[in-house]
Order: sequence, then C-alpha cells, then structure tokens
Amino acid sequence: MASSTHVSSPAGQHAALRSWIIIGLLNLGAIIAYVYRSNLAVALADVHFKAFFHITDQGAGTLNSAFFWSYAFLQIPAGWLVDRWGVKYPFAVGFLFWSVISSAIALAVSFWQVFGLLFLLGVAESVLTPAAMRWIRFHFAEKQRGLAVGVYMTGTKLGPAIGTLLAAWLIAAYNWRTMFIALGLGSLLWLVPWMSLIRDDDRAAAQPGKTAARPAVSFGHIMASPVIWGTIIGTFCYMYFVYFCMQWMPKYFVEQRHLNLKSMGLYTFVSFAGMAAVAAIAGWAADWMIARGGNPVKVRKAFTIAGFVIASTEVIGAVSSSVPVALFFAVFSLTGLGLATANYWALTQTLIPGGAIGRIVGIQNCAANLPGIAAPILTGWLKQRTGSYEAPMQAIWFFLLLGIAAYVFLVREKYAPRAS
Repeated sequence: MASSTHVSSPAGQHAALRSWIIIGLLNLGAIIAYVYRSNLAVALADVHFKAFFHITDQGAGTLNSAFFWSYAFLQIPAGWLVDRWGVKYPFAVGFLFWSVISSAIALAVSFWQVFGLLFLLGVAESVLTPAAMRWIRFHFAEKQRGLAVGVYMTGTKLGPAIGTLLAAWLIAAYNWRTMFIALGLGSLLWLVPWMSLIRDDDRAAAQPGKTAARPAVSFGHIMASPVIWGTIIGTFCYMYFVYFCMQWMPKYFVEQRHLNLKSMGLYTFVSFAGMAAVAAIAGWAADWMIARGGNPVKVRKAFTIAGFVIASTEVIGAVSSSVPVALFFAVFSLTGLGLATANYWALTQTLIPGGAIGRIVGIQNCAANLPGIAAPILTGWLKQRTGSYEAPMQAIWFFLLLGIAAYVFLVREKYAPRAS
C-alpha cells in the first residue's frame, strides 16, 4: 500500500505532513457538505419558512428525504467513478456544483422546487465519501488509518454542529433566503487549496504490487460475505440515529422541549461537536492499541459496539418529563456514538480487500444514506400519527439494538472474504 506516513527520511516526513494536510482539507470539505445537509433542518424549525411553503410534518419528512433519494442510490456509481478516474477531479467538480445548488434554494418559490434542488444536491455530493475513503485507503497504513478516518469523519459531525449554529443565527438575524445564499456561496474558496495540493496519484497507488499483499478476491465473492451484510445492516442502524438528530432533533428541541432557535442551535452544536471529538479520540485510541499488538478486528469492533450501546441511552431522555434530563441524554447519546464513527469505517477497510475500495465504500455509504430517506419519512409519519416524539424515539432504540446484533454476529474475522 502506498503510505508515506511511516517513513523517517526527510522526504518521507514531508510526504507524511502533506498527507495529514490533505486529511484536514478532506475534513473541511466534509464540514461544508454537511453544513448544506443540516441547514434545511433549521429552516424547517422556522415558522416563516414553513408558512411560505405550507409544510406539514409529513411534508417536512418528504423534504428531508429528497437529498437522499439521489445521494444514497448514486453511492455505488460514485464509487466506480473514483475507482476509474481518481479522487482529485471528481471531488472538485462535485464540490463546485453542490455549493451552487445549495445557494439556489434561496430562489425557490414552491415546495417541489425545494425538493428538486435538494435532489440535485444529493447528486453533486454523492462523490464525497467514496473519494475520501479511497484516498485514505491508499495513503495510510492500518495502524494509522483509524485516526485518519476519525479526523475525516469529524467533519461529518462538525458540519451539522457548525451548520445548525450558523443557520440558526443567520435566520434569526436575517431570514432563511440569506442563510441559504451565505452558506452556499461562501465556501467556494475551498477549491483553491484542493486544486493546488491534491495529486492525482491514487490510481497509481492502487496498481498491483503497490498495495498490501492480499490475493485478488472477486467482487461477487466479497458481496456474498456475511461481513458485508453485517456492515450494511450496522451502518444503516448507526446512520438512522444520526439522521434523526440532523433532520428532526432541531424540531424536537423547539416543539417538544420548547427551546428557542438560538438555544436549539447551541444544543445541537454541542451534541455533534462532542461526537466529532470522541470520533477522533476513539480512532486514535484504537490505532494505539493496534500498534501495541491488539487485534485490529477485535479492537475496532469493541469500539463500534460500545458506541451503539451508549447511543441507545437516548430512549431514557425521550421518556423523561424533565427537560434537563432529556437534553443531557440527547447530548450524551450522540456524543457516545462517536466511539463507533471512525472504527466502523476502518473495520470495513481491515476486513475487505482494497482493489475495489471505491465500490465497497459506495455500497457501505449507500447503506449509510438510505436512513436519510427512511428516518425523516418514518419519523414524520409516526409523529403525525401519534402526536408526539415518543414513537420515533422508540424506533431509534430498535435500530440501535439491531446494529449491535449485526456487529456481534455477522461482522466477524472468520467471515472475511478471501481468495478461494
């Protein structure tokens, strides 16, 4: 595998520094992408936005799902795209389009125009995770990959944290149209360092003889493995909770716990920022244990399951009549899930051969984003049917328990696909 991060020569140290700078740039790109995904949730908590587009609870669920109808189902084609054309240029083109499309929501005058723009936003952002995970796979060794993935993945948590805070402030100070324009166009400067620093070299790193010594395994054989199906189930369950928090938690804080927009933005920020911090620390801690002889599968799997267990405490806050208790468990449960964030992604790269890593990541990220369709629609339907958030919270608890079972029984080293 092409990894410059373990070389002690001056050239190797320079390459290592460059690799970590690019990880920082990927992290910032993820932050920007997830700011765009979270700003709609804040807009849906704004009475003026809801009144302008005549949005009901079910309508809110429909809008929240629009992005994921395209994003989820394009993950496998996006994985093929970066396997075929590399990371640099597909990522740059996607970034340009998703910035412009996000700002164009400010010009919408009907419900279905907003839906259509969010659908196109999903098309543009589909390259994000397959590209980032492919780049990491060919530039970091196993013992450093958890931290690299963790740093990248903090962007997917800091994005909702920062985005919610900024969107709430901009709507409160100005209006929802200003919010979409400012957050959409303000990030285009990111393309300057990306085009200057990134090298179009990951396809060369993936050539035979330059990757870790594993026999070739057919794509069909990989897909027949229980590891893949356990990962798909576990990833879906993990992200069901995350997308509930991104898409419905702001409304929950305002409607059920009676917070104002600024307080809602602060608590959402703390929840996702805490998750981001724990994700980076847990990735580093797992790497540290592996570097000292720990089994990579057992270590990363233990962190993943622990994250799911802590996340399941959300149900305690959901059934409590105390606002402080509910807010504590809203923050604690999402922060605790950060134990799994870097490690469940790194675990996939440990157990699955790297030759078709873009497509494998595309499959996993498809599973990660199907909840972006299911969570808002099911939550909206359950809330409108029952009149409260109790049933949606119980659905979260069910999926988290299912995710624990998937990692315990299916994602096992003995099931890892190998050449026959």
